[in-house]
Amino acid sequence: MSGKQLKQKLQHGETVYGTLIQHLVTPSIVDFIPDGTLDFVIVTAEHNGLDIADFLPLRYALAAKGIACLARTHSREPDDVSKVCDSFDGVVVPYVETYEQCLRLAAAAVYRPLKGAALERVLAGKGWPSKETQAYIERKCADTVFIPMIESVEGVENLAEICSIQGVQAVFVGPNDLTVNMGIANQYDHDDLIAILQRIIDTANMHHVAAGCWFGDERQALRTIRQGARLVVFSNDGVMFQKAMVGSFSKLRS
Repeated sequence: MSGKQLKQKLQHGETVYGTLIQHLVTPSIVDFIPDGTLDFVIVTAEHNGLDIADFLPLRYALAAKGIACLARTHSREPDDVSKVCDSFDGVVVPYVETYEQCLRLAAAAVYRPLKGAALERVLAGKGWPSKETQAYIERKCADTVFIPMIESVEGVENLAEICSIQGVQAVFVGPNDLTVNMGIANQYDHDDLIAILQRIIDTANMHHVAAGCWFGDERQALRTIRQGARLVVFSNDGVMFQKAMVGSFSKLRS
């Protein structure tokens, strides 16, 4: 599944399934991914010692397997967003909170390489430098997937405006940061988290934008799917490896 196909599925109201990759950089691991399991992966160097470039061999192996590869940026800087989008199928940006912030991050993804005063005129609705420039950028960025992460109460309060921005295909909740911001740190079964996730999903759906939340627990992930989540990001490479080891060796040692 290319970025184009992933974007089309999101736009057509379908549910897509993926996982986070935080440690695996060896492209041969892709041979062990069963067919029909993953539509996409999100590679991330946010919580480890790696850099986004370390995942590039994996990105091309995933492409050969038909799995879209998005990358989560270290920062919320437009230049970092553009850099990621030039190498991966799309970008996931952490801790997006306001309309203005998201507007410029989305522009860095879907209007690249337009910058400066020319970009400001486009964002203000004052027109493109030329029809040729507009056509070129629309072709170049047509398949780019842009996903802001909603990880604070302020982000939720501004979600309707965020979802109205050109280029936002989905919103992705980071439950650790969100629950910390809410004052219920890591309580993933708390009624307030479940309620705010429903609000996020409903608000996104009203703007024809997919929404989802990361969970490493199947029960919590299924609960959120039943709430209407269409961007399913389940577990990560480290957690799945750990669970497989525990499941196998606990039986052997018993």
